[in-house]
Amino acid sequence: MSRHSAWRAGGVTRFYTEAATLAEAQQLARMAETNRLPLVWLGRGTNVLVRDAGFPGLIVGYRAEGWHLDEQGDTALVRVTAGTAMAGLARHLSAKGWAGLAWAEGLPGTVGGAVVGNAGCYGGEIANLLASAEILVGTTVETWPTQRLAYGYRTSALKVGDGEWGMGDGVSNLQSTIYNLQSVVSPHLVLAATFRLQRSDPAELVAHMAAIAAQRKAKTPVGHSCGSVFRNPPGASAGQLIEAAGLKGRTIGGAMISPVHANYIINTGTATATDILALIEVARAEVARQFALELALEVRII
Repeated sequence: MSRHSAWRAGGVTRFYTEAATLAEAQQLARMAETNRLPLVWLGRGTNVLVRDAGFPGLIVGYRAEGWHLDEQGDTALVRVTAGTAMAGLARHLSAKGWAGLAWAEGLPGTVGGAVVGNAGCYGGEIANLLASAEILVGTTVETWPTQRLAYGYRTSALKVGDGEWGMGDGVSNLQSTIYNLQSVVSPHLVLAATFRLQRSDPAELVAHMAAIAAQRKAKTPVGHSCGSVFRNPPGASAGQLIEAAGLKGRTIGGAMISPVHANYIINTGTATATDILALIEVARAEVARQFALELALEVRII
């Protein structure tokens, strides 16, 4: 799975494939249920890590892309298929003078992943503009209003557990292979999302995105990473806490806590999932010891 992870690290999965249509996704869901395979739906792998021990089930990358804009005077609804890149969508719509997604300039990953994790940055987040989402539940398509997604900070009703998919233990047990083989561990797939937009000045939106792009470039470390590893605790910054704990630049194997932004763990070229998980545990333990705060994962561990 290192080939399908932004971290360029991770173990093997028993089965991996990609679905480009709803029919293909439904066929794969039926196959997983019939064969009692744990199933994980994946976007572009920007926020996920498969343990080196591997995953004995089916991982499916959902690749359906496209969007349709329904203009309604000074407002619009845009229906976007889940495999569409968030950053590209933000650029296209902002250039056309539709406000709402400019904050997503440079945001990695797909619309589906953003809906699951309530992605947000630079003053915006998915929960503020989502009208509804189309969800594959088993093999049935359902339309969920925003309220049903129960959004919170970087979480939703679709984001199970505290960073763990398909695992029966905590992150600290790095070599665990305890799986619930009798259940589908990520049963719901986001198929599409409908966002509310407002008409605005294209030039202003493009300038705003350029400013965001410059900020991102200045503070985003170079190298393979998943972006932010931890969610920010209430009233605090995970990166600042890890830096204050003296962990910037700390390395284990080929993994390094970035000297540029301490909430990034960089694969310097040879990192294994075990190296990354060990650094995650060091950061958690030191922040807990020094500041009595527990860091919760934003990245998903399979």
